[in-house]
Amino acid sequence: MTFEFATAHRVIFGPGTFKQAGAIAKKFGRRALVVTGQSVGRAQPLVEQLSATGLGWELFSVAGEPTTQAVRDGVGQARATQCDVVIGFGGGSAIDAAKAIAGLLTNGGELFDYLEVIGRGVPLTQPAAPLLAIPTTAGTGAEVTRNAVLASPEHRVKASLRSPHLLPRVALVDPELTLNLPPGLSASTGMDALTQLIEPYVCVRANPMTDGVCVDGMRRGARSLRRAFEHGDDVSARADMALASLFGGMALANAGLGAVHGFAAPIGGMFPAPHGAVCAALLPGVMAANVRALRDRAPDSAPLRRYDEVARLLTSRPQATADDGVAWVRELCRALQIAPLRKWGLTEADVPAVVQKATQASSMKANPVALTAEELSAVLAAAL
Repeated sequence: MTFEFATAHRVIFGPGTFKQAGAIAKKFGRRALVVTGQSVGRAQPLVEQLSATGLGWELFSVAGEPTTQAVRDGVGQARATQCDVVIGFGGGSAIDAAKAIAGLLTNGGELFDYLEVIGRGVPLTQPAAPLLAIPTTAGTGAEVTRNAVLASPEHRVKASLRSPHLLPRVALVDPELTLNLPPGLSASTGMDALTQLIEPYVCVRANPMTDGVCVDGMRRGARSLRRAFEHGDDVSARADMALASLFGGMALANAGLGAVHGFAAPIGGMFPAPHGAVCAALLPGVMAANVRALRDRAPDSAPLRRYDEVARLLTSRPQATADDGVAWVRELCRALQIAPLRKWGLTEADVPAVVQKATQASSMKANPVALTAEELSAVLAAAL
């Protein structure tokens, strides 16, 4: 058995820890580029902390999921204003943009030199600029992953900038920052977190360290996702989901994912579909397809037994089977009012193109069983 486990250099977790942000950032440099989502005003408490410590700052907003051009613009602003620290404050989009900007600030060349698939894929050679990642949603786990997922509208794909150098210096996870999330966003990001715990647990590259965080994270997500959706001010539920998201990020970064994310990559590049919403719509169907394929082609396999364990973790029933786990996830999606993929513009006519691209996605390679094009097409069609 061989594996490695890498994560952010330092992880700080807990309600109220956000008040440490200014002092932490101050240790890394003189001027910070604060990368936020579309709602720049949410960063006001952060920039007040930075000002109080004497750290200069610049704001850079990412509207929607980060694009290659947005990252170029962010690097340009950081260089023009002599920022030597980067802070990602927001959801996965803001944090991924911040990681990419921090990596490019200290490495020569330009973005497409380093991007996978649509670029040259050259490795980053220099450590990124100091990066502090502060998530305000509970879903992507981007604060502890080593890649930044960027959309290229001209290519209609999403591609990753990937390097161990992109791991943040500090991941500061304060569940209180998620208390004001609306129910719909709580649902989609929470389902992303749950997916990123289930897929690494059953994937072909699972290892004992990722197993540990996946098991604990699934228990937390199972007991608290619906509660966070229905009672957004429940601090205990929000803490469970923030930790589930953190653990999902650790797991995917060190084990891999599966067919849900194999689909999510091309769908996100081709349609204006939020990543979490796509994962939520696909998760139950992918689970069911994997279980069927494993029973047909690898009935004695470890991943099939792991799907039984997933069911026991989700349902809290010692005798639960994989089918019970699939049923539990379907019911959760119904309770969370997860929309079908047609809401985002997908039609039956798009199925062949999405499936063709999905089979080439890096996440698909870790799926516990190789699904056929027919199986993938059926999953996608059922999610419409």
